[in-house]
Amino acid sequence: MEETISLQELFSTLKKRLGLIIGTTVAAAVLAAIISYFFLTPIYQASTQILVNQQKTEQQSFDSQDIQTNLQLINTYNVIIKSPVILSQVIEQLDLEITPAALNAQLTVNSEQNSQVVNVTVQDPQAHKAVDIVNTTAEVFQKEIVNLMKVDNVNILSPAFYAEDPKPVKPNKELNVVIAAVIGLMVGVGIAFLLEYLDTTVKTEQDIEELLGLPVLGLVSPISDKEVHTATVAPKKGSSAHVKKAHI
Repeated sequence: MEETISLQELFSTLKKRLGLIIGTTVAAAVLAAIISYFFLTPIYQASTQILVNQQKTEQQSFDSQDIQTNLQLINTYNVIIKSPVILSQVIEQLDLEITPAALNAQLTVNSEQNSQVVNVTVQDPQAHKAVDIVNTTAEVFQKEIVNLMKVDNVNILSPAFYAEDPKPVKPNKELNVVIAAVIGLMVGVGIAFLLEYLDTTVKTEQDIEELLGLPVLGLVSPISDKEVHTATVAPKKGSSAHVKKAHI
């Protein structure tokens, strides 16, 4: 016999397990809030922009071909910025106690679409250190590119500045709480339907029909305590019938 679940039964299950669903949702949100606010280390971000162009002389003017050449150089420059040649000098100048590979993981380099501008971004648990690293990286790159590529075509457009009240970019505490609440809600609903599926107790006449495959012929209504008390007949006063205890 195929089992069908009506929309009414779904809502009935959700209503019956509403406390469980709310509990898992609140528990997940509270747990995410505790972890986000008290255990996760805030990460700060600093960025700078670098302009890549060709060195212009009095007899030279820029054209579309020059710009295309510069765009092709950007991919090479993106690799050079994150290379140990540059990062080792940054570590030395700032006296950082990390390896070039670890610094590379903190550094992000990307270029604006169809432009000659390169964005250099650094993330670090300390806001002032992120600013120092990104500015030093840009300065070292600007200096070393002359020796590496034999051209002087890099200018720093906008260095990073210290903020009085820096805001961390990670973690996004509010978003973490919302995501955890949604996950908790989904888990609660899943547990509710799982418990309903595993519950094999017989509660209604429909359950009996489905279990035995036989129609229900009659029902015995529940009798309340008040009805039982009313139906009890007390012995009439003056009756000659007496119940005596037998003594052995």
